[in-house]
Amino acid sequence: MELDELARQRGEWLRGSGPESDIVISSRIRLARNLADFPFISRATEKDRSRIESVLREAIPDTENGAKMLYVNVEQLGAVDRQFLVERHLISREHAESQGARAVAIDPAETLSVMINEEDHLRIQVLFSGLNLNDAWELINRVDDQIESKVTYAFHPRLGYLTACPTNVGTGMRVSVMLHLPALVLTRQIDKVFRSLQKISLAVRGLYGEGSQAMGDFYQISNQVTLGKSEERLIKDVVDIVPKIIEYERTARQFLIKESQENLHDRVSRAYGILRTAQTISSEETMHLLSSVRMGVNLGLIEDLEIPTLNELFLKTQPAHLQKLAGTELDTADRNIERARFLRRHLNKDSGGSATRN
Repeated sequence: MELDELARQRGEWLRGSGPESDIVISSRIRLARNLADFPFISRATEKDRSRIESVLREAIPDTENGAKMLYVNVEQLGAVDRQFLVERHLISREHAESQGARAVAIDPAETLSVMINEEDHLRIQVLFSGLNLNDAWELINRVDDQIESKVTYAFHPRLGYLTACPTNVGTGMRVSVMLHLPALVLTRQIDKVFRSLQKISLAVRGLYGEGSQAMGDFYQISNQVTLGKSEERLIKDVVDIVPKIIEYERTARQFLIKESQENLHDRVSRAYGILRTAQTISSEETMHLLSSVRMGVNLGLIEDLEIPTLNELFLKTQPAHLQKLAGTELDTADRNIERARFLRRHLNKDSGGSATRN
């Protein structure tokens, strides 16, 4: 498996068939770990980074599906390939933009990725479709144990796992769920929901995590603190609150259908029409229009268009994906033209020429 093959396939988390997948795009658990025998990345020399990479590269093949994983030397990748991995949520923006020896191992289904020499020596990530945190925990816990059987983690009997960022000390765990919340945005209730989440120490971030903007009405909800809580409690904190957000979103969607059906239908129809006919279109506009269409499909306003297809379009119309699929680097204007061509080709083919439901 190579990066070009990844560009053509649909990752497991884009299946759109997990629990509550009309609203929950994916569930992710990430563990931060460091090796006891080396300084943190911020204090590590280039020699240290190279040795850390070598030690962890040897440990990965002994993990679950480790022998089948694609091992990528991130340091040697060009800018487009690094951004491509960020768009697929396989590495972080920080990992892409960093310097020095660093890598990522990716399993064939893109459920598991292991970043080496990001902010910490090791970042293990599991990503599942829909609301599926318990299965994600079972997998990442096994992989973590398998790696720990080969290396020695930096661990304190009282504090737990030691990490570069103090907020990760303890379990080193980040639990997050990516939600699609267009109705809460349209009904202007989204800020009230977010204020409530902040009161219970849950963070709200954009599509690509910390520091990113919300595009296409996608939001990541995650824990802020790990110290003093068990892994099971951190998962429960998120699992308990997400169904309430799902309920709010569904209530808002029903309100729009009942109180503003004509306006909602017009919004969805216009978005679908633009996406199927545009000659040039930006990434940001595409995300917003696809968001309206996705809601329209879930509400039965658009027929003959499947959610997995839309999920894939959200991803493959991103800048790096367009360039990978086109096989050449493109400037902004050419990307906008190629994006419009890509959308026309896939939406008109997959819709069979059907329009929104009257």
